[in-house]
Amino acid sequence: MGRAIRELRKKHGATQEALAPRAGITPKTLSLIERGEANPTWGTVRGIVDALGVSMGELAKLADKLADDGK
Repeated sequence: MGRAIRELRKKHGATQEALAPRAGITPKTLSLIERGEANPTWGTVRGIVDALGVSMGELAKLADKLADDGK
C-alpha cells in the first residue's frame, strides 16, 4: 500500500511535507508508510486519500496492481 500512496502522491505533484499535514500525520510518518516500515490505521489511510482527493477504491486498485507487478 505504501508504494501506491507514494505513486498517487507523486502523480498529484505533492511532496511528503505538503501532503502529511493535510492528512493529519507528520512527514516522517508518511515516509515510513510509503517505505512499508509502518502500517497505517484505516483512519490514517482515510486521511491520506482525502488529502490526495482520491477514493479508497482507487488506492486499493493501484496497490493490487503494484503487488501483482512485483510477482
